[in-house]
This record gives sequence, C-alpha cells and structure tokens, in this order.
Amino acid sequence: MKKFLTMVFLAITCLSNAQDKQKNDSIDHWTSKGKFSLLISQTAFNSEWLGGGTSNYAGNVVINYDINYKKELVEWDTKFLIDYGITKNDNQEFTRKTNDRFEINSIIGRSINDSNWYFTGNLNFRTQFDKGYIFGEDENGNETRTLQTEFLSPAYTNFGLGIQWKQSDQLKVNVAPLSGRFILANDKFTTTPGYQDGDFFGLDQGETVREEFGASLNGIAEFDLMKNISVENILNLYSNYLEDPQNIDVDYTFNLNLKVNKYISTNFTFQAIYDDNAIKGFQIREVLGAGLTYEF
Repeated sequence: MKKFLTMVFLAITCLSNAQDKQKNDSIDHWTSKGKFSLLISQTAFNSEWLGGGTSNYAGNVVINYDINYKKELVEWDTKFLIDYGITKNDNQEFTRKTNDRFEINSIIGRSINDSNWYFTGNLNFRTQFDKGYIFGEDENGNETRTLQTEFLSPAYTNFGLGIQWKQSDQLKVNVAPLSGRFILANDKFTTTPGYQDGDFFGLDQGETVREEFGASLNGIAEFDLMKNISVENILNLYSNYLEDPQNIDVDYTFNLNLKVNKYISTNFTFQAIYDDNAIKGFQIREVLGAGLTYEF
C-alpha cells in the first residue's frame, strides 16, 4: 500500500511541476502534456452472504507524460510511462502487484531538408518500481512467495542511431539499425544455488550486465476512434545481431480511453511482450477500469 500511495504523491508532484512549466513553454520552445489516471475498486461481503465471493480492494495509478522541444530543424521528444497497481484479497496473506512499469522513451532528431524525415538518436529505459514474486504454498498450505524481480533488476537500456518518419507527435516511426542494449540486474539473481546461464533474462551465471548489439524499431500511433474515444498504439521491436537475430523481441501496448467527462473516464490496456531470454512465450497483461482522469 505504501508503494501505491507513493505513486499517487508522484503524480501530484508531476501535476504541480507541469502547471509551472507551461507558463514558459512559448518562450523557450518547450511544450509538455500529460495524463493522470487513478482507478480504485473495492468489493466486500459479510459472513451471511451465501452467493460466495472474497472481499478485496485494488488500485491502479497511470501517468503518461510528454515533453517536447522544437526549434528550427531540431526536435526532441521524450515520453514517460508510469503504471503501478496492487490488489489484496482477504483470504491471501500478501498484497499482489497487478501492474508495475517505469519507462522513458526519448528521441532527438534533425529534419532532412525540412521534411517529415529525420536523422535521429534514441534512448529507451525500462524497469519496474517494486519487487515481484512467484506465489505458492508450502506443505502445510501456508502461502509462500519467492523473489523474482525488483527495482533495476532487470533494467533495460537501449540506445541507437537511425532515421525517423514523423507526421506528428501522434504518428511516428523510428528505425535504428545501429542499436546497443544493456540488461542490468543485481548479482543475487545470478549467483543463487542451481542457477544456470541465461535463467535470468539471458544473463550468465554471476553476471550483472548483458550486452547486446542489434537493430530496433519504435512506433507510436494515436488517433480518435470517434468522439470521446481515443486509441494509442505503442510498438517496440529489437533484434540482437550477436545472438539469434531471428528471435525478435516484441513489446506492444494498446490503450483505449473512453472519456465520460473532463475528470471521469474508462480505460482499457492490453500489453504483449515476447522476449525469449525471459520466457519462451508471450507475456500478456490486460487492465480495465473506470476512475479519475486529469489531463495537464
């Protein structure tokens, strides 16, 4: 619960800073915009309820914040994606995460002959805020949990040089054929008894850094499906030239926002990740909720 409240405080801080920054946007070529969503749900049953069910609560904080710089032929776009959610059932000992994401995408480019094409340098950083666990039971039926991930373990840093086609801030594709990637982790995940090379996101035994060199593609497409209904698509692809280049890492996120009024909206998020260094298959995440939304 403390992590969730911390995320709410972070969102309020971003709102305050954004208000101050917007006053100077027209002077220094900087612009910014963002969206804050707070989704909360709670279900309760008394002891006489015969229909079955488990009392629980859940909360989710989403922050989507863009900072853009434009002067003559140079543009610099940075997007922050923050997502954290928890749930707690009365019959479970531990609170569980439902979402946990911290990601920064930054691209700086220079227009080619004042066109929609740009020479670019890009940076992507991705990790999670909180510890992640695998849950189970011991021989006595008591709930157990085993640490699987934590802040900066793993952490992905990707940077590259390439070219971008950009029609607007809402529609752009960047291709970087020269792209380096580092996967970072605490050595406690790669030195445990029985650890085999590659067990933790491709890191060898005892290593804290995995180095890769390859190509990346990043694309964003945002549009209004109809009045008060907006769609956002974010796609990241990566191929490692040094090892199994045919196994392309995929990270795709689909966001659907149904706006009720200025402060209330319904949000649906679908995310699919394929990374064969982590697991041989797709990781799928879905979130559906209604709650408070504020654009700044």
